[in-house]
Amino acid sequence: MRSYFLLAAVLLAQPAFADNDPNRPTDLIAADLDISQAEFIECFKPVNPEPGKYPTGAQQRANKAILLPCLQKANPAITNDRLDAVMDKYRPEGAFRK
Repeated sequence: MRSYFLLAAVLLAQPAFADNDPNRPTDLIAADLDISQAEFIECFKPVNPEPGKYPTGAQQRANKAILLPCLQKANPAITNDRLDAVMDKYRPEGAFRK
């Protein structure tokens, strides 16, 4: 019984990730943007993250054109700069912008 609780605690402690981008922890991103994890995941669904590490500047702008307005509905205080800072913080390969 004790090992069951330990396993459950370990599984629950793992960060959650968006289905279409398994590289960033949605729970931490949502917390940094002061929105719920469910709101972030819903806004992120139509985004097409680069499967490789380095999206083009055009691809980043296209994705942000979808993501930012949706996030701002959940929290109007989210700015373009804040979104960039948070996403760069959790980007596995670090900040990258052209």
